Amino acid sequence: MKTIIIEDEEFAARRLENLIKECDPTIEIVAKLQSVKESVVWLKTNTQPDLIFLDIQLEDDLSFSIFEQVKVQSKIIFTTAFDEYAIKAFKHNSIDYLLKPINKDELCNAINKYKNWDKSGNKVIDAEELRKLLNPQQTYRERFMVSVGDKLKSIQVADIAYFFSTAGITFVVMNNKSQYSIDFSLDNLKEMLNPKEFFRVNRQYYIGLKSIDKVVVYPKSRLKLVLNPPTETDLFVSIDKAPEFKQWMDGE
Repeated sequence: MKTIIIEDEEFAARRLENLIKECDPTIEIVAKLQSVKESVVWLKTNTQPDLIFLDIQLEDDLSFSIFEQVKVQSKIIFTTAFDEYAIKAFKHNSIDYLLKPINKDELCNAINKYKNWDKSGNKVIDAEELRKLLNPQQTYRERFMVSVGDKLKSIQVADIAYFFSTAGITFVVMNNKSQYSIDFSLDNLKEMLNPKEFFRVNRQYYIGLKSIDKVVVYPKSRLKLVLNPPTETDLFVSIDKAPEFKQWMDGE
């Protein structure tokens, strides 16, 4: 079986690749792609694989736009942290729909479902299965374990102001100005934090809504953030994230 992984987060792609190999070492992963644009070019210029593992929210657009630009014959297993796209996903040759963080047993079951797809005669998703997918028990981190000297301490997410990364190390800053290092990258945090409460404003900062003291508008719609506790350097929202940030601030 040949497959490709379309996923814009490198860590998530590597983890998925490892899990696929654990489920079935014979599966050949012929490409790992990160964007709609890259995926469309690849699918148009290569023999389409048997199966595609497809994240829904890619770096340049929703992955559904791939189907608007190229006729995809491959079967698809969708992977995403959000369940709102389930119905739309199953209109596109979908075998299954896995919510992140992906569970190994669920992944193996999805692969086996693909292997038995033609044998079983299944052409559409079971209505009861779809209902379950649309009502997952989505949970987010409530606390992190951090090291303080030679001791471990549990900190509550509700007490976190923001996260930042420097020199390859991720730090968490608390509302009371305490600061700790944690064993997760900012990419990892996307799956752990409630997107209504936390937003990644640029490559270095993942901030909590309650930490924002002031938003200053600069020329060309640049946004400078003043946080509490304050950051060591000026903090700006990435230009490409500014529209989404405004929607997030507005509660959309």
